Amino acid sequence: MKVIIVGCTHAGTITATQILKNHPEAEVTIYERNDNVSFLSCGIAVYLSGDVGDPDAMFYSSPKQLADLGATVKMQHNVTNIDPQTKTVEVTDLVTGETTTDHYDKLVDTTGSWPVIPPIPGVDGPHVYLCKNYHHAKELFNVAKKAERIVVIGGGYIGVELVEAYTRQNKDVTLVDGSPRMLHKYFDQEYTSRIQKQFEDHGAHFAFDQRVTGFEDHGDAGVTVKTDKGSYDADIAILCVGFRPNTDLLKGKVKMHDNGAIVTNEYMQSSDPDIYAAGDSTAVHYNPTGKDAYIPLATNAIRQGTIVGVNLFGNTMKDMGTQSSSGLNLYGTTMVSSGLTLENAKDAGFDAEAVTIEDNYRPEFMPTTTPVLMTLVWDKKTRQILGGQLMSKHDVSQSANVLSLCIQDKHTIDYLAFVDMLFQPHFDRPFNYLNILGQAAVAKAR
Repeated sequence: MKVIIVGCTHAGTITATQILKNHPEAEVTIYERNDNVSFLSCGIAVYLSGDVGDPDAMFYSSPKQLADLGATVKMQHNVTNIDPQTKTVEVTDLVTGETTTDHYDKLVDTTGSWPVIPPIPGVDGPHVYLCKNYHHAKELFNVAKKAERIVVIGGGYIGVELVEAYTRQNKDVTLVDGSPRMLHKYFDQEYTSRIQKQFEDHGAHFAFDQRVTGFEDHGDAGVTVKTDKGSYDADIAILCVGFRPNTDLLKGKVKMHDNGAIVTNEYMQSSDPDIYAAGDSTAVHYNPTGKDAYIPLATNAIRQGTIVGVNLFGNTMKDMGTQSSSGLNLYGTTMVSSGLTLENAKDAGFDAEAVTIEDNYRPEFMPTTTPVLMTLVWDKKTRQILGGQLMSKHDVSQSANVLSLCIQDKHTIDYLAFVDMLFQPHFDRPFNYLNILGQAAVAKAR
């Protein structure tokens, strides 16, 4: 069987690996526009902060490794057209300019996503940067060496991580966002207010509830970021307001959501049975709501790529969906979430309730202990858990995975309140703090 994989970051890399390890007889050709594969862009902030000195360490595969497995790897090759009727692709070699045609039995679209670039004046100026791939990371690392004033546009995960990275280098950083607070899609206000205080203590400035209207370039003097409420001078501005699916090649050829994300079934198969999709080019099944959603995360891409690598040889492996579990470490504070916030749950149509408590993660008789702020969201009718958040100077990151399992398996607040968890004073209380959170939810529901 001849398989063509278009795009090779996370989903494409894992798909190729999965195919060739289990079906070495398969003919796999990879077309990738860039000169690298498998870059973990979630590590850009730790590179820019100086915590990680070598961005090359953020690759977990390479063209050579894929070729050694048996793939035909065509780097710096741009697929310009896909014809599902003839099952062919047109490809341009970006080095030589030569155009060729190739055929497939099965095609995998793992073309990923690209930053949203609003159509505003000056957005393509020389002092406005993106933060998505390996080359962006290298470019930002170099230009930031001389930059003293930095404006970051976008208060999601990438934006706040960049602000943290640059304030730790004592740069003058301003975060601009159209929302009233950072991270509003993932955390309640009590969480964002606390972490915002830490940002302010490190010298960060905020321009919330402001929409960027333009960038005015000043040559060697930098750029002015203009908003509907003010203006901010900077040496560089970094745009990170979200991502869009990079799926123009299949527009009108397979079914897509309104935002361009490819619609797939539970086997990651598109409306064309010979075309599969995985990663940021497709939607995911979001278990808290039971509906499809666009959630571009490396974890989703890797799982979906594995599923595609299996199902190309017969649809036997189903996608379990996602809870969009994610986390941050900001100034030594762990912030994690899984599933819906109360606000998002109500927007999704649930008659939902939430409880927020704070308790030490282990007994007070221990030499030290640390408080954990935590929230649980549930459906009043079914008592099923819909989401949760945790925040602490203690590493509570793995607790988000417990909540993720609860949401995945439709467990209730009553289940979390008394499910068996280990007790040892070094680690937790006789009731783990998640048990205590569940018990608080049960008490509130009663």
